[in-house]
Amino acid sequence: MKMLFTRTKLSDRQERAVQKTLHNLRQQRRNRFRILACIDGTEESFITVTFAARLAVNEECDIIVLYVRPIDQALWSGGLQLRIARQNMMESGFELPGVRDLKRSLEILKEEGIDVESWPQEASHQDAWGDPAGDTKVEYKSPKGQSVVLKLKTAPDAGHGILDQYELGPYNLMILGEPSRWRSEFKAWFGTGVVQEVVTHASCSVLVARPSLDKEGFFICTDGSSRSMQAVRRAAVLAHMQGASITLFSVAPDEAARPAAEEAVANAKALLKAMKITVTDTRTAVGDTVEEIIETGSSYRIIVVTDEGRSRLERIFKGSTASAVVRGARTSVLDVR
Repeated sequence: MKMLFTRTKLSDRQERAVQKTLHNLRQQRRNRFRILACIDGTEESFITVTFAARLAVNEECDIIVLYVRPIDQALWSGGLQLRIARQNMMESGFELPGVRDLKRSLEILKEEGIDVESWPQEASHQDAWGDPAGDTKVEYKSPKGQSVVLKLKTAPDAGHGILDQYELGPYNLMILGEPSRWRSEFKAWFGTGVVQEVVTHASCSVLVARPSLDKEGFFICTDGSSRSMQAVRRAAVLAHMQGASITLFSVAPDEAARPAAEEAVANAKALLKAMKITVTDTRTAVGDTVEEIIETGSSYRIIVVTDEGRSRLERIFKGSTASAVVRGARTSVLDVR
């Protein structure tokens, strides 16, 4: 196994070399579909790994499993144990919080047909937040170029760690477990749960995964806007790659607006037809947008909504359909951005 270590202080020349390497790495990653599956050790959180495995349908898709642990500047481990943990997180007998859960993620991926046991692996460590264990990861790479990464990250809190990990990406999709709490947009100014924080601030699409894997189909919502049509296109490609059925849906606030909703789904269907993607069904409804999406979409595996791109302040005054659906849905929701 090849070992990599980063220094806390670098010369100007070394710093330039590191930045050039990171730039080249980012460019390579932009040519791949990268999924960040976040776990927290609870039984429910491992559904993110299963979703990641089923969405990574070919060798062009990489999976990064992330566990964020709190900063512990007085880590109870001894120096020798700590060096072992840094050098070989997955194979040493030393188990920092999260290591056991990352190991279990490998077992889940194997059950889903992604067996990395024979793949070459590379471990690396980086100092972080003055924590003795810092950030540690193990990367497995298949002969065909697919990567599976297990990342143990140190951060002040889980939300901060997940968003910080995105900056090290980039990623096409982040997968989180079901939120334990969700506050109003106003109360969110004074603190939120992890899922709400990430959904609010993430720069890439976010899938909030619930126990819906036994359901079928993508329920893709559209309002006919340009932003929404882009989301339809991207979500439909993901559904098509999985062989999942696609239902297009639009809500009119009243009967007078129903023709506009029908036009929205018709235009979306025409767009996908031009892409040679089959639409199984189109549906419209009249009523409250959030309520209709949640009620009608509950029988599907994934509801797809379009993020409005609003700041937190704008959400207070204008609200957010995407956030409201993520909060209230009874099935998994993909918030496309």
